[in-house]
Amino acid sequence: MIMNKTILLHKRPKGKPTLENFKTVDEEIPTAEEGELLLKTVYASVDPYLRGRMNDAKSYIPPFELNKPIQSGIIAEVVDSHLPDFKKGDFVSGMLAWKEFQTSTGKGLNKVDPKLAKLSSYLGILGMTGLTAYLGLMEIGRPKEGETLVVSGAAGAVGSVVGQIGKLLGCKVVGITGNDEKVKLLTSTFHFDHAINYKTSLDMKKAIKSSCPDGVDVYFDNVGGEISDAVLANINKFARLPVCGAISLYNETEVPMGPRLQPILLTKSATMRGFIIGDFASKFPSATRQLAAWLKDGKLRSSETIVEGFDNIPQAFLDLFEGKNKGKMIVKVGD
Repeated sequence: MIMNKTILLHKRPKGKPTLENFKTVDEEIPTAEEGELLLKTVYASVDPYLRGRMNDAKSYIPPFELNKPIQSGIIAEVVDSHLPDFKKGDFVSGMLAWKEFQTSTGKGLNKVDPKLAKLSSYLGILGMTGLTAYLGLMEIGRPKEGETLVVSGAAGAVGSVVGQIGKLLGCKVVGITGNDEKVKLLTSTFHFDHAINYKTSLDMKKAIKSSCPDGVDVYFDNVGGEISDAVLANINKFARLPVCGAISLYNETEVPMGPRLQPILLTKSATMRGFIIGDFASKFPSATRQLAAWLKDGKLRSSETIVEGFDNIPQAFLDLFEGKNKGKMIVKVGD
């Protein structure tokens, strides 16, 4: 009998997660009843924000339950349908469980067209990744031609798209990343004006000032921590700072002390705003159309790190915290 693998949250992590926090179990493949679909996972997204959901703490989204399946963005194939709006062979995207097979009522699922773009793109540049980059930058960053945009986590899924959009809008773009290979990727492939390796830079404040002699107008923050402290020391009057993530702090067991932000924000008349992509849900259709147009015209490049195999989903997630991804980290489960 073919079994159905499922990945559960086995233990809540203390600090950095390990493989011991996950457990893979075998279940029977479910049967789709009336009003249901049977879905086969094709691609699974792993994202830094999932770390927060592993804690038993109140946030903008409920935590994962112990010994229940973890969920993330999934591309799945419809293998059986008892719903009129879906047919066998359709591909869908949605927030689904880390299971090889699962049933769904269709709620929250969107059809995706493999003829318009490769399926993995709907988890990346044409999915939440691209929407986060575009809407966070446009709605909060509000970049203007000739301004300087700094992006941390710049070689990651969101950061690489933010920088490309900044260039399309006529900004000078500076990326911060963690190794020389990614520095080269940012400047050669994504056409950032400058890139800084924070791991080899002896003084990040000076490195940013050198790359941004006219100061920083927009800072798209994906990492938080000391890197962001250094950028804040270089912001201009009326700077805008979208806060998308804080991966450098997700595994801390104590609250680290940093510079007090109020004097900086006050004296620079700066705006810092955290966001989650759902804040801009009404703008998803128009944003997706713009991203798809840029992608079709070759103005945007999609960067992905594809890991093969359902069993490797937890390790791919852990690798995010080691910076082993270039662009969007995706696990390919099946054809």
